[in-house]
Amino acid sequence: MTDNLNDNKKNSQDIPFRFQRLYISTLVVLAILLTIGQVLTQWRIGGAQDELWIIRYSSLQRHQSQQIVNKALQLTDPAKKDEYKANLSELRSIFVLFERCHLEGREGKIQDRNIYVPNSDTVQRLYELIRPNFEAFQSSTRALLKRTEPNEGSSPEALRHVEILLANEKPFLQEMDGIVQQYTHELRNKLENLQHFEFYIFMLTMMVLAGIGAFIFRPAVQQLYQTLQQLIEAETNTAAANRKLLSLNKSLKDTRQKLFEATKQQYQQQIDEQKSRTSYLIAGQEEERKRLSRELHDGLGQMLTAIKLQVEGLEASLHSQSIPVNNINTLKNLITQTIQEARHISNNLMPSVLSDFGIVPALKMLADTHDANPAIEVAFCTNFSTVRLEKNLEIMLYRVTQEALSNAVRHAKPTRIVIELFAKDNYLHLIISDNGHGFRPQRLRQPHGQGIHNMNERVKILDGKFKIVSVPGKGTKVQVSLPNHSPQSHHEYDQADARR
Repeated sequence: MTDNLNDNKKNSQDIPFRFQRLYISTLVVLAILLTIGQVLTQWRIGGAQDELWIIRYSSLQRHQSQQIVNKALQLTDPAKKDEYKANLSELRSIFVLFERCHLEGREGKIQDRNIYVPNSDTVQRLYELIRPNFEAFQSSTRALLKRTEPNEGSSPEALRHVEILLANEKPFLQEMDGIVQQYTHELRNKLENLQHFEFYIFMLTMMVLAGIGAFIFRPAVQQLYQTLQQLIEAETNTAAANRKLLSLNKSLKDTRQKLFEATKQQYQQQIDEQKSRTSYLIAGQEEERKRLSRELHDGLGQMLTAIKLQVEGLEASLHSQSIPVNNINTLKNLITQTIQEARHISNNLMPSVLSDFGIVPALKMLADTHDANPAIEVAFCTNFSTVRLEKNLEIMLYRVTQEALSNAVRHAKPTRIVIELFAKDNYLHLIISDNGHGFRPQRLRQPHGQGIHNMNERVKILDGKFKIVSVPGKGTKVQVSLPNHSPQSHHEYDQADARR
């Protein structure tokens, strides 16, 4: 099939060139034949037109000779002496034209129209035969033209010249008729030859066209037909190959789609497994924090409280016995601070307000706790009431807020921190923003970025979006968005601000 395609491609390139060459050759041959025929025809027609002018001038001489004789008779008529000068002037004009036409006709030239047609031997011989008659006309007319006075017109000499004109008029007319007839005969022969020539050119053109059709176009059409058959066959084979390729391509596409779906499913399974492991890990951490918080509160806290009570009893006993006690107050203060620190650690590990009352009171308490620092103003805004959320969701929101506040206080040195929790467009949004130093998030590296990484992982487990925006000198904003967590629609913001 490849060889056929190559052959078809070669033929498709050669055939247009061959047809172009044949077409141009045909046009050139026809153009040459038509040009030759047209040039020769125009040349012969031009020659025929020139000969027609010669014939016209020759015919004009017959009429002019009759006018000369007529005017000569009027000059010799005594009754027309009053018209003598007018007739003499007319005779002079007619004679000048007659003489010029005859002499130019004898040479085959018409100077006014720049025509020259060489006379044949026969015409030249006829002009030689008519020469005596013309010379008689010429000499007698010139003699009459010299007689300018009316009384000279009727003189014997003038009458003798008129008799000479009359004697030569008939032979001159007969000879001129012979010359005109000879001119006409020769022109007719030339036109017949031109007609035969045109016929021969036409027949030659037809023969050339027939030869071109038989020996050039007919083989070219056969070759074109064979090439078209080959192209049709190649197109059929190509269509079959295309159908096979389409079938294979469809199979390949289906296989690739299945592979993509399998890979996607495996990847999603890995992500789900990673989320599950991370969720289990965080849940374990929360349970461990809860256990440590309970042990600190129930165990160590109660023991410290018992110690404090025993010290207070010891102090009362010593006072009753009037025994001076110097370090009892210091010991009591130390025990009180230890109890408060244990409660603080327990509350950080698992605040009881979160498990007992929910995320809103827990975040209010967290804001109040940090707002105790006189250098930082912490505000909490929400459009939620005390409606409870899912346990894992509340823990995630609290831990992200706790981590963001801790990072802001330790690293950003802000003067104001705002915590916002609200529902909008079927999303639950948590935003912690500060006006601290800010930083470039893309340059953040471990271990300083571990807290941000932990926040991101906690949000991902619940299919949320985590975003942190920070610009050096313009503060930091941490934003968490979770879909389909809108326990209530529209509420005015409540603001818990410790500085109110």
